Amino acid sequence: MITVLKNDTTVEQRESLCKWFEDMGLSTYVSEGEYHTIIGLIGDTSKIDIGLLESLSIIESVKRISEPFKKANRKFHVEPSVIDVSGAKIGGGNLMIIAGPCSVETEEQILTIAQSVKNSGATVLRGGAFKPRTSPYDFQGLHAEGIDLLLKAKQQTGLPIISEIMNINDLDLFEGVDIVQVGARNMQNFDLLKELGHTGKVVLLKRGLANTLKELLMSAEYIMAGGNENIILCERGIRTFETYTRNTLDLSAIPALHELTHLPVVVDPSHATGVSRFVEAMALAGVAAGADGIMIEVHNDPEHALCDGAQSVTPDQFSRIASKIKKVHEEVTV
Repeated sequence: MITVLKNDTTVEQRESLCKWFEDMGLSTYVSEGEYHTIIGLIGDTSKIDIGLLESLSIIESVKRISEPFKKANRKFHVEPSVIDVSGAKIGGGNLMIIAGPCSVETEEQILTIAQSVKNSGATVLRGGAFKPRTSPYDFQGLHAEGIDLLLKAKQQTGLPIISEIMNINDLDLFEGVDIVQVGARNMQNFDLLKELGHTGKVVLLKRGLANTLKELLMSAEYIMAGGNENIILCERGIRTFETYTRNTLDLSAIPALHELTHLPVVVDPSHATGVSRFVEAMALAGVAAGADGIMIEVHNDPEHALCDGAQSVTPDQFSRIASKIKKVHEEVTV
């Protein structure tokens, strides 16, 4: 249920109303927008007399919400969320460009790529230290050493960093990591999501290979229910019958998610296509569709990459793509 307050409602009146709700065993979620203040109610709201509530002088309207996701719901938070990642903002018209290798391989590799993507306009550096691979014989990442190398790149370039977590027992290693990525395979790892909800970390939550938007938002709700509202959603392609590309990029998910939730949305054209020559087109399409950010895999030697070289663009290619992304973003945000 959401309760919209009138513009002239005082802070004291709002707090008194929230206490009344909380005395009934409900959790309150206050969202202050430019024109309205909304109190979202979570819990068993059947005991509330809507007629009585609407009769109060400070109430503009009351509405029950049928969707199971509450805190992630756009109705609870009308204005788009803006998340600040060490100075790099996303949401509310702010574009985030995330770039870097699929896996951190060597110090020279990550430092070279980090400086290159920064020079081309990237605002966040990505790099995998823990890699979930389909085959147990494939490169699994450098683990703690990979995090250390990312931190060195962060110190050298000033770029915030993002890396994927696979096991909550490794959370201490991510202390200096600015964005913790939850991969597609872990989107419904609810124990992991609950623990991340108790942190103040920005979390980039990737949509699962065969998950609906509702399921993605319910996973975000797990994190938000723990008190952490710093969530970025990521559309990275879903599994369909098509085999020409690695996955199928669901561009319709972008406007649909913006309609359903206030959380920012990132598109990952690298994992969505699995083919480097398609990355530019899908990145531009994602921005044109309203994405708040783009995440692109960049490698200085894709042919010899230890992970996902086929979908990685070179630093020169990324530079051209980033320039076009900014132009498209300027057009669609006018």
